[in-house]
Amino acid sequence: MAESRTPDSTRRSERSRRAIHDAALALVGEVGYPKTTIEGIAARAGVGKQTIYRWWPSKGAVLLDAFLGLADRTARAAAEGVPVDGIPDTGDLEADLKLVLRATVDEMNDPRFDVPSRALTAAGIVDAELGAEFVGKLLEPQLQLYVRRLRAAQDAGQVRQDLDLRVALEQFTGPVAHRWLLRTFPLTHEYADRVVEYALYGLAPRR
Repeated sequence: MAESRTPDSTRRSERSRRAIHDAALALVGEVGYPKTTIEGIAARAGVGKQTIYRWWPSKGAVLLDAFLGLADRTARAAAEGVPVDGIPDTGDLEADLKLVLRATVDEMNDPRFDVPSRALTAAGIVDAELGAEFVGKLLEPQLQLYVRRLRAAQDAGQVRQDLDLRVALEQFTGPVAHRWLLRTFPLTHEYADRVVEYALYGLAPRR
């Protein structure tokens, strides 16, 4: 008599979660965030609405979770010498920051990241709780990578000891985020390099 097997509920749940994530990201890319609904996500993923509501309270929460998963998978698959757990420390602060800011520009120009990022940024303005979660789970960990690299530069005597690291990191990330959010001008590697140079050396003539 053949031995019957009990279905693996954990594996089934994981498949459902991944299908829901994929559906949420796809729908936001196709119809935009306002027209994306829990019903649409459920239909696209082949699950019931109650399955989604069992894990997430809103479509914003679904999209944030899906985006975090996408960011994690992409980071782990990334090459080009950028470690997934921090900014590289080769001893050359300018080169290290340019490498990471170029990678950031590439990500912002990638529709897979651009569309859900804009959706979550907009939704987070209206939904303060979602906005705080977006910052806490995604943005803040990335900003802390700059803090650690700049602190290492302080220890090596490459930047001022009295530097406010939080203000300093915003000299790199702020201009790129501004240009991305408002679409004022194209985001390019050349622009990323110039941001790093201006932030490190200021606007005064070099002597």
